Amino acid sequence: MKDITLFSHELALKAERLGTLPDEWLEAIYQEKWFKLFVPKELGGLGYSLPEALQLEERLASLDGSLGWTITLCAGAGWFVGFMDGKLRNSVFPAFDLCLAGSGFVGGKADFVNEEYEISGTWTYASGALHATHFTANCEIFENGEPILDEEGNPLVKAFLLEKNEVEVLDGWNYMGMIATGSHAFKAEKIKVPAYRAFEIKPDKTTLEDPIYKFPFLQFAEATLVVNILGISLHLIDLIEESFWKRHHYRKYDQKHVSYFQKILEKKKKKLDRYRSDFFNETDKSWEQLKLQGGISKKHLKSLSKSARKLSHKCREYNAALYPFSGLEAAKTHTELNRVWRDFNTVSQHALLIFPF
Repeated sequence: MKDITLFSHELALKAERLGTLPDEWLEAIYQEKWFKLFVPKELGGLGYSLPEALQLEERLASLDGSLGWTITLCAGAGWFVGFMDGKLRNSVFPAFDLCLAGSGFVGGKADFVNEEYEISGTWTYASGALHATHFTANCEIFENGEPILDEEGNPLVKAFLLEKNEVEVLDGWNYMGMIATGSHAFKAEKIKVPAYRAFEIKPDKTTLEDPIYKFPFLQFAEATLVVNILGISLHLIDLIEESFWKRHHYRKYDQKHVSYFQKILEKKKKKLDRYRSDFFNETDKSWEQLKLQGGISKKHLKSLSKSARKLSHKCREYNAALYPFSGLEAAKTHTELNRVWRDFNTVSQHALLIFPF
């Protein structure tokens, strides 16, 4: 990993002021190929397994929430390489500064007319939008104006790879935390796209053989998101502990109060480590089954989802229990503690991980 001093509080403040990752971080990301975690090595990527990627994403999130989240979401969009047409894949992914931003929202319509798609729509929460080279966009499919249904009778949805100059980024990320993710919306209006830029994110629609592309999208998303919540939590707990001891230096808490804090801190850390271990064990089991058997059982997928959701729930619970011990330092704007607290209380609102079951 790059020198840890590169991810300093000062650069994190700069990132917040800019509302996007600063050039210093982007240069390191391109050099390390972190936006290409799941892109094959022959296309200039790292070709990571899911367990390898999760360890790195947790570490990056523990350095800075916006840093870890942006890399996670852009690398996640890059994972779609395994579902794309070979012509598209080989023309786009070797670029040194490649960065895909996308949205899971089905915000567009794509009408197939004269062997190409006409796309219009608006999509929300595209992390990394300000430095993205391409965007992924989910659309309902039409043909000559008529809606196309899938085999279950639902509107057929496909994803498309759009070029930066084909979309307009909309300034809409106005939240208290994760500011430097630049998770803006984007829109397209009646753009013409060749058919080979469409793809479907389903295990039976993969175009590359690596097991990573067979990992079900829901559990892939839950796993990569929860390690960010975890990494930010670990950072926050360390800062709360640091703030408590600074306050103790000036206030001189009596031993009863110090012992109470130490007991609750040790208890929460130990429990969080247990839930963290359970989650990574479930991930490893699912990954090994996928490699050996070519698929993951419903039982393993259910266990993995539950462990991710429970871990997220426990992060919220433990951070709330420890937060009062940080004092007003946590409420003081522009402190590292305040920024990490804001990041946590923004990212932990993700709809996939709200419930612990």
